[in-house]
Amino acid sequence: MTAKDGNEPKTGLTYAAAGVDIDAGNAMVETIKPLVRSTRRPGADAEIGGFGGLFDLKAAGFRDPILVAANDGVGTKVKIAIETGRHDTIGIDLVAMCVNDIIVQGAEPLFFLDYYATGKLVPGVGADIVRGIAEGCRQAGCALIGGETAEMPGLYDGSDYDLAGFSVGAAERGALLPRPGIRPGDVVLGLPSSGVHSNGFSLVRRIVAKTGLGWDAPAPFAPGRSLGDELLEPTRIYVKPLLAALGATDGIRALAHITGGGFPDNLPRVLPDDVGIAVDLDAVTPPPVFGWLAREGGVAEAEMLRTFNCGIGMVVIAAADAVDDVDEALTRAGETPVRLGRITARGPEPVTFAGRLAL
Repeated sequence: MTAKDGNEPKTGLTYAAAGVDIDAGNAMVETIKPLVRSTRRPGADAEIGGFGGLFDLKAAGFRDPILVAANDGVGTKVKIAIETGRHDTIGIDLVAMCVNDIIVQGAEPLFFLDYYATGKLVPGVGADIVRGIAEGCRQAGCALIGGETAEMPGLYDGSDYDLAGFSVGAAERGALLPRPGIRPGDVVLGLPSSGVHSNGFSLVRRIVAKTGLGWDAPAPFAPGRSLGDELLEPTRIYVKPLLAALGATDGIRALAHITGGGFPDNLPRVLPDDVGIAVDLDAVTPPPVFGWLAREGGVAEAEMLRTFNCGIGMVVIAAADAVDDVDEALTRAGETPVRLGRITARGPEPVTFAGRLAL
């Protein structure tokens, strides 16, 4: 463009002026490459930068695999990460919510992709998020093979962001869960959660607002920790101990990830139509955060059970004649299973409760 009649040339609009910084995105990709490489595993070299991620099922040792896919997010837990400025663990939650859904079908999570959308890309924040994602992938034994960073000014406000995750796993044909033959008398085991995990945070945030506490205030239920840090405790990833147990015994009939909907909504998803589950709430030891939420929010027990995991993040259904083997295999793998209940004949409700939560 040239000046005419003594006027200066006009400057045209750019993508950066519209709020999208391509150079910042490229810089972030370079920053996270070592994190991505740290998740390498057989079947994936875990390099990023191409148009698509690759995975070699044969190199991973599969002969006749069935693929299992899952996607999820972390809900409004991201608001606590944003408001506390702590972004290095929320990626663990993102991976956990996907890979825990894959392992419950008896499949090994193989690879993971993320989607990070924000109003304004801050490379340090993005790198911290991916640092957590890479840690989650290492805990699950899956490779981070790609993702997408979207800078969308006008759609997200300021430093707000959202996350979504996508994972694919595989199991040999015939090895998928749940298995046939779940019958009355089979035993229900529970694996402890690390806290709230990644469900119910709209209610959690409402309760915190009611108390007037700030995220940096001491957590009333966890001496020595701030409220924000305690509520950001990452979701447990159950993949490796469950894979070990599945390899050690054929007594596991089904697994259920206790996410949104709690016990009443998640347990029926793995049951045949003719059986139910009787849960003994006296066997559950909820972490102190749940008692605090129930008291401060005036939340009824039934609502707690349908909103939160209440201390049990994963349920294992074991054949009655193999429960000791399953218990031993889980214990060897580092878990502390509790006898949560039994399979029963189906009644009016698929899940029934005895006892009370110790909230």
